[in-house]
Amino acid sequence: MIIDHRTYSFRPGTVKIWLEKYESDGLPIQRKYLGEFVGIFTTEVGNLHEVVFMWAYKSLADRERRRTDMEADPEWKTFIQEIWDLDAIVGQEIKMLRPASYSPLR
Repeated sequence: MIIDHRTYSFRPGTVKIWLEKYESDGLPIQRKYLGEFVGIFTTEVGNLHEVVFMWAYKSLADRERRRTDMEADPEWKTFIQEIWDLDAIVGQEIKMLRPASYSPLR
């Protein structure tokens, strides 16, 4: 198993708009294609204006196949363009995490 851990940084005042758009339009598309949705989190203390979300996959190859299929979907292409049109995201950090042998998420 691997975890795709993504942190997005936003312009102040845009997180709520992005979260609403993602919940209504982006997440349903991703649920059709991607692995196990681990969760989405907002920053309560620390670097504000950030959203972290995680998806679990069987392997990097599993992730690549699923993301390729999703990226070919016209609905996903429309969603991504609408997200860029919001001009909300100012940064992105992606990590691929592998759980330790004793992690509960094995």
